[in-house]
Amino acid sequence: MPYDAYKTYLALKNHFTKSNYDYHKYNKKTRASVQSFYKRKDRFWFEKVARQKSEKEVEHFFVSNFVSCSDPQTLWIGEIIRNGEGNYREWQKKIQSLSYLFKEEVELFSDSDFDALFRIEGSRHPEVLKMHLQGKISLETMIILDRILGYKSKFDKKLKDPVWELTSMKMSKYSPFLNTDVFRYKKILKQVVIGEK
Repeated sequence: MPYDAYKTYLALKNHFTKSNYDYHKYNKKTRASVQSFYKRKDRFWFEKVARQKSEKEVEHFFVSNFVSCSDPQTLWIGEIIRNGEGNYREWQKKIQSLSYLFKEEVELFSDSDFDALFRIEGSRHPEVLKMHLQGKISLETMIILDRILGYKSKFDKKLKDPVWELTSMKMSKYSPFLNTDVFRYKKILKQVVIGEK
């Protein structure tokens, strides 16, 4: 139903932009009313999305758009209408080949002092964050590395700057949508970093 697609959009917008809203905890609930939906000029677009996609695909469609933009706070519906399908396709490809992407990205660490990548000196960004900001390491890899190493909480305590805070919030908000077998990724990381078979 178009109204359901609209509610999913609003709930995910709240999830990705408000620190105190959790999409799963609140079971997608929002204050959206049917009346407000029918007053929207873009409701026909939601009708089209609802017609073309299953409920789960609608969820993935919006998640892919919120995680692909640099700042979810600034993402507006017009942008999703314009670029949404392209972002969704890119995200699907990434998710389908996630272990390959992870291996490729962590291979960038093979010539580095691995521990030094996560070291914070003063207020300078650690190397792993710089690599993410330069587009060398995806948000997915950042999340998987945190699941293996648990570095994020240390960064949260030590880095008090808007760049890390935005990245940290994106990681926290995206993480529940990312299903990974941590054991498998740990094995890939060990193979790359210490050459373990």
